[in-house]
Amino acid sequence: MRKNIGTTDRMLRIILGIFLLSLTVIGPRTLWGILGVIPLLTAYFSFCPLYSMIGINTCSSNKKQIN
Repeated sequence: MRKNIGTTDRMLRIILGIFLLSLTVIGPRTLWGILGVIPLLTAYFSFCPLYSMIGINTCSSNKKQIN
């Protein structure tokens, strides 16, 4: 698995994941909040399978540098 998620993208995914997981405890208390595990896992591994299929790469270390 090649990293395809950059730092800013990772931080947004962590915030979104924590927010969604908090919905299982506070707020509407629905099980839909368990979907927050998905952005947390993709942030942890710095890899998004959907990005890979579409061809998106927000990780600056894998981008080609133009001189």
